[in-house]
Amino acid sequence: MEAYVHTLDPFAIKFTQDFGIRWYGLSYLTGFFLGYLIILWLCKKGKSPLSAELASDFVFTVAMGCIAGGRIGYCLFYSPDLLFSFESSPPFWGLLAVNKGGMASHGGMIGIVIACYYFARKHSLPVLHLFDLTIPGATLGIFFGRIANFINGELVGRVAPAGYQFAVKFPQDIINWPSYAPEKLKLLTPVIPYTGEDTSRWERALNSFPGRQAWHDVQFYLERILEATQSHNTAVIEHLAPLLSPRYPSQLLAALLEGLLIFVITLYVWRKPQKPGLVTALFFIVYALVRIYNEQFRLPDLHLGYQLFGLTRGQWLSVGLLIAGISCYAYWSRRKAPAIGGWRS
Repeated sequence: MEAYVHTLDPFAIKFTQDFGIRWYGLSYLTGFFLGYLIILWLCKKGKSPLSAELASDFVFTVAMGCIAGGRIGYCLFYSPDLLFSFESSPPFWGLLAVNKGGMASHGGMIGIVIACYYFARKHSLPVLHLFDLTIPGATLGIFFGRIANFINGELVGRVAPAGYQFAVKFPQDIINWPSYAPEKLKLLTPVIPYTGEDTSRWERALNSFPGRQAWHDVQFYLERILEATQSHNTAVIEHLAPLLSPRYPSQLLAALLEGLLIFVITLYVWRKPQKPGLVTALFFIVYALVRIYNEQFRLPDLHLGYQLFGLTRGQWLSVGLLIAGISCYAYWSRRKAPAIGGWRS
């Protein structure tokens, strides 16, 4: 069976060639909105000391913490150079350049923790219970976010074995070729004419690569090829497909395991009132375990590669989260605090 060639457009709605509403942004909004509905439902049932009137303010605060933490976390954990990168064109600062790497899940969690501490102190609420309130929305946000990662063709999987029936070929692979596999660029020459672009400029760029202008020209052509696949240009897809490696759809696996599975587990546990913090600790533990497993199918960031013992940066961060989760569960379960939350007696 031929591997599926990814042709999905990251834009849900396009206003111009490079501006519009992206599926990735909609995934965040969906997670926050569903999280708000669940929190509001618990508040109205009298299962939370958080008032229904404050539910929207709480979700907004958590959303800001998640977005800021996720972005700062990506820069700290995966690409610190972005913190010291400045350009003369918008968005000027590498921290704000989300097109150069996106968000880090572990950073988003730290941002949510800080936001909950702030909100709890401001409104005199139990912070551990606020942690627990964020879990349903967080897991659903992860679910939709990973699906958006698949639509974007990012966080791709490792090369799948021959005959793997769910393999996907991502045209986005070619964007990394100038940095990590420049010898492959010549293979794209037969593809260029089907994009409607001039082949001679491409060939001149290859002959002078990796000069600054040549690098710029090569990136221009690679973007045109990618846009052609997303526009379902059958000729480009047909000629490009044999050059791409079939990969695991690790984003979809992550959506099911890191998102939907943990949503079901934590919601089932919290069907009855629990000591504050235990749902959060459980989330830390299960998320860390499934993330460590799922990273076995995900290609690590190319500029980081594999690290100590052949693990990825995401796996090592998850090891730390696992230790934190076990420690929190052991400590919080011993606290003399009344059970709270849930929707059953």
